Amino acid sequence: MADVKQRALIVVTSHDCMGDTDKMTGFFYRELATPYWAFVDAGLEVDIASIKGGKAPADPGSVGEPGKRAASIQRFLDDADAVRKIENTLAIASVNEADYDLVFLPGGHGTMWDFPDSEALASVVGRALERGVVVGAVCHGPAGLIGAKRSDGEPVVKGRRINSFTDAEEEAVGLAATVPFLLESRLRELGADFEGTENFQPYAVRDGNLVTGQNPPSSELVAEEVLAALRERATKAA
Repeated sequence: MADVKQRALIVVTSHDCMGDTDKMTGFFYRELATPYWAFVDAGLEVDIASIKGGKAPADPGSVGEPGKRAASIQRFLDDADAVRKIENTLAIASVNEADYDLVFLPGGHGTMWDFPDSEALASVVGRALERGVVVGAVCHGPAGLIGAKRSDGEPVVKGRRINSFTDAEEEAVGLAATVPFLLESRLRELGADFEGTENFQPYAVRDGNLVTGQNPPSSELVAEEVLAALRERATKAA
C-alpha cells in the first residue's frame, strides 16, 4: 500500500483595505510562497483557504517587480496550480482541520482585521493545537491565534512561547496608528510568553507543535521549524 501523503492547510486573509485609508492590503506574498514551496517540496499536499473563500487579495507591495522578486514568489506566480489555489481558496468555515497534519497562517496586514474575529478560524486553530496538529504562523499571521481557545476556555497562546511582528516594527513601518491593535501587545495581554529580536531580522520560536515567526525575512526559518515539528509528530505516530 502506498504511503498516504501528509496534508497542509494554508489560511490567508480575505481583507484588502488598510482600515479607513485607501491603501490596499491583503496577504504578504513571501510569507505565503516561501512556506508553500517548502511544504510542497517536502512532499505535502497543500490546500489554501481564506476567511471568505474565493480569490484572496495580495498586498500589492509584496509582489515585487519582475526580475527582482523573491524566487519563491516568482515560482508561485509561474505555477498554474498554485495560482488556481489562491484565486479559488476554500472558505475556512468549510474546512475540517482533522483532514490536515499542518495548519499555517501567513501574514500581511489584512489579517489584523479579519483573522481575530473569525470564529471558524479560531475553532480550526484551537482544535488543531489540541489534537497535536502542527500550527505555524509568521509576521501578522499570529493574529489568527488571538481568538483561539483551548478546551478549558483559556487562550491557546497563554503560557506558550510566541513571536510575531513586533510593536517596534509596526511603529517603524508607520502603521501603529492604523492597525486596529498592536499584535505583540495583544498576545502579551492574552498571557503569551512573547519573544522577539531586532527589527526586520529573521527570528522564529517553536513551542511544541506551535511555531511562530516575526516578519517576512523569517518565512524560511518558520517553514524549516514547522517541517521539523511535523517530522517529529510523524515519528511519534509511527
